[in-house]
Amino acid sequence: MSFLKVSITLRTMNHLLEKVAAGFCCVIDFLHPLFHRFISLQTFRYLVAGGVNTFLGLFVYFGCYQYLFKEIVLDLGFYAFKAHTASLFGSFIVTFPVGFYFARYVVFDNSFLRTRVQLFRYLMICLFNLFLNYLLLKILVELLNWQALIAQITTVLIVVTFSYVAQRNFSFKSKKKQTNC
Repeated sequence: MSFLKVSITLRTMNHLLEKVAAGFCCVIDFLHPLFHRFISLQTFRYLVAGGVNTFLGLFVYFGCYQYLFKEIVLDLGFYAFKAHTASLFGSFIVTFPVGFYFARYVVFDNSFLRTRVQLFRYLMICLFNLFLNYLLLKILVELLNWQALIAQITTVLIVVTFSYVAQRNFSFKSKKKQTNC
């Protein structure tokens, strides 16, 4: 494929992603007046988009845990992952690109940073969150003997709070406070 075709394809795909995000924003913004007294539009968008991504992550985690890695130790040679840990990484592979899309095009659409800078910063925060999630899962499942899905839900609640603050203030910095649909 030539450079020109790739460039046109990427511009077309970016345009399509922006259109889908605009539709998603309009739906979220339509519902925001019900909650505007309690939370800002950006926080509401984060809760909705993050909630969708979180439920997607829990769905993938559950599917991986119950069906893909059930009672299996995933041995990579250098490290063996138990089912709950392997499921966490499977969930991360799916939710990372979806989460970045939501963050970039829906929640923090007014960021002045270049996309590659946002992606790198988002990756750094997500890797930290993944490590924190992994550590909390290890403690809750292996030391405290919690059921894996309950432990994952608990860790998600902790990690999401940190993630919002870090994404808002680091990955998707903006000069202006107001978001546009």
